[in-house]
Amino acid sequence: MHMADALLAPGVAGIMYVCSTAAAGHSIHKLDKDKEDQLVPVMGVMGAFVFAAQMINFTIPGTGSSGHLCGGMLLTAVVGPYAAFLTMIGVLLIQCLLFADGGLMALGANVWNMAFYGCFVGALIWRAFMRKGITRKKIIAASLLGCVLTLQLGAFSVTLETLASGITELPFTAFLAVMQPIHLAIGLVEGAVTAAVLVFLQEARPSLLWQAESADSQKQPMTLRGVLGVMAVLAAVTAGLLSLFASAFPDGLEWSLQRLTGSTELEATGSVQAFFARIQSLTALLPDYNLAGSESAAGGSAAGLIGAAVVLAAVVLLGKIIKKAAHRNGSTAPRH
Repeated sequence: MHMADALLAPGVAGIMYVCSTAAAGHSIHKLDKDKEDQLVPVMGVMGAFVFAAQMINFTIPGTGSSGHLCGGMLLTAVVGPYAAFLTMIGVLLIQCLLFADGGLMALGANVWNMAFYGCFVGALIWRAFMRKGITRKKIIAASLLGCVLTLQLGAFSVTLETLASGITELPFTAFLAVMQPIHLAIGLVEGAVTAAVLVFLQEARPSLLWQAESADSQKQPMTLRGVLGVMAVLAAVTAGLLSLFASAFPDGLEWSLQRLTGSTELEATGSVQAFFARIQSLTALLPDYNLAGSESAAGGSAAGLIGAAVVLAAVVLLGKIIKKAAHRNGSTAPRH
């Protein structure tokens, strides 16, 4: 559901940048400073896993379309909404700059559509279900409801942002009518995958999940390092191997555009869009998730592994920068 710049007017894109930046600033302020030492590596590894999982487009039977995970709900269930939102920004930023996935001008909108709802609305759903304890049935129910609802909200936002931009001839009602059902199907698949991962984490290390009871009152079958090792291996296998079997069908947004216009992409004609496209062409060293100039499977595997590693490093670096800034502000704050 990565929006291209061609769908947005610069003014709408700017507003979405402001909204996403405000949410990021709030997340930094609300991040649990007492748990940062544990949060940072978990954010990095889970961010790499979400990046890898997003590379796998799965076919939606009978539609000629495909979908992929967003990952906000999954991250929130592990590290909470604020750390999850910052991690998702890292994932989307790397996808945009390094792989040219989603427009650079549209990045603020993509962060809002793909991360805000999954992290913050998803957090409300997760907290409501887990208020009296975490069980497998609750994890499955929360994952399915959370992924379906937040993906529906994201798809609805895409249509609203396109309508507000007014630079395409896409009819709002028709666009909405194709976007919502296809993303309902995608949300159900994402919910099932999210539930499977969270059930594994709950069985391996119950205290890792957000809103879980303290580690002292629960048996922890695996160490934190062991769980992160497993997730890192899964991320590498997913990005380097399983991604080669991704569906070639257009994703939900591209499929919707194709149904209405006959093409999966719209051409951006504005000068502002062209400016951002030129910048993105300079940063996109691995366009279309492959080595530049290559269309080989080996190149795709290498690009996936590089991307997962870059996301891990970027998220960990972001976490450390936030931690240092918080400590510096704390040390200079006046004592009462």
